[in-house]
Amino acid sequence: MTHKIPATFYYDIVSPFAYLYIKQRQRLEALLDITPVPILLGGLLRAAENKGPGEIAAKRPHTYQFCVWQAEKLGIPFRFPAHHPFMTIAPQRLLVEQKANWAMVDRAFDYVWLEGKDPNQSWSDFCVYIGLPANTAKPDQPDVKAKLINNTNQAKDAGAFGVPALVVHGHCFWGVDTIDWVLDYLARPSMFEEEQYAYAANVPNGLIP
Repeated sequence: MTHKIPATFYYDIVSPFAYLYIKQRQRLEALLDITPVPILLGGLLRAAENKGPGEIAAKRPHTYQFCVWQAEKLGIPFRFPAHHPFMTIAPQRLLVEQKANWAMVDRAFDYVWLEGKDPNQSWSDFCVYIGLPANTAKPDQPDVKAKLINNTNQAKDAGAFGVPALVVHGHCFWGVDTIDWVLDYLARPSMFEEEQYAYAANVPNGLIP
């Protein structure tokens, strides 16, 4: 039996790219034992002094239409929710509280990007959809809140500045288009020690005197 390498996948269900990523994760699962970790994308973006595409007027329609095109090319069912972005504090806390496995994570993403729904507007329906009782309350426990914050800080410390982010052997691969890069890295684990990669990581910034 082949030993699988542990990897951590940071996600927020608000991200269409994270949805498109998890629909392709089988490409990695023969080699990686991937643990899904819910974070709060808004908190990560603020910590990294970054903005999501939904916050940039010129980038928003381009990015959203690109998601539609990419889903079509990949043959992945895809439907934008009625509004986007939306707050994910409650659903992400719920996934923390439930220690959500991949089956629950898949259902949570499907609710947003297959059904096209905002969990905040139909909480009971969302809970049933992911396998919980309809009367499941929105988590408000201090330990759950703290865990989501800690997960977000952990992602930042691991080098993540957005989602989807996969961390393998201390290397953070961001974006749905890095799956092939991960596969190449696993086949060539000395990649980041090679001269061109090492130099690329430390190229001097010509805009700083």
